[in-house]
Amino acid sequence: VKLVSVFVNVTDKTGSVVGGLTQEDFKVFEDGSPQKIAHFERQSEMPLNLTLAIDTSSSTFKDRGIEQQAAKKFVHALIRPQDRMSVIQFNTYVDELTGFTNNIALLDRGLEHMRGAGGTALYDAIYLGSRGLGRREGRKVLVLVSDGGDTVKGTSYEDALEQALRNEAMIYSIIDVPIEASAGRDVGGEHAMITLAEQTGGKSFYAFEGGLDKAFQNVSEDLRTQYMI
Repeated sequence: VKLVSVFVNVTDKTGSVVGGLTQEDFKVFEDGSPQKIAHFERQSEMPLNLTLAIDTSSSTFKDRGIEQQAAKKFVHALIRPQDRMSVIQFNTYVDELTGFTNNIALLDRGLEHMRGAGGTALYDAIYLGSRGLGRREGRKVLVLVSDGGDTVKGTSYEDALEQALRNEAMIYSIIDVPIEASAGRDVGGEHAMITLAEQTGGKSFYAFEGGLDKAFQNVSEDLRTQYMI
């Protein structure tokens, strides 16, 4: 393609977000060669298309109520009139709870209908969520909430990643593990969620570092302080 969009965040040495930058503050290189910046925009006002994908498999049952309340706070804090969000749940299967909308009441209702048990179709959720975002115009973000690990023989990791990249969907992974030092943690699944976020330009956060509310807040702050080059 002739035009490539790059979304970036800028922080100082302490990790604090740096705002108010202009196009002149940035330089872009590809394989060592300087590239022309054809377009520059602060992301604070750019419309956002977001799919919130929540793991409702058996392993997350005890955290279901906490997930619902934290997700509701996230929706209420993030969504503006120009934004659109959809909600999907994934266990053995992937189900859409709410289509793309900016209606807070509809999003709340979808979150209240979270149900599930069984396995974890993580890669199916990424594949289908990315494909849905691909039909939208503007910035596209897939927020995953899971304890990590795909346990359903469906979409592969490679196919899920390819679908996210093809549809320009940035993945933000919220890894919700019960106990930081638990011997039963699926570390491989957690690593996959971290890598998916890195490969698509998103970020990953652990829920035990301040709880789910803090993890959702980190995602919200990150999305609201991006620049697009």
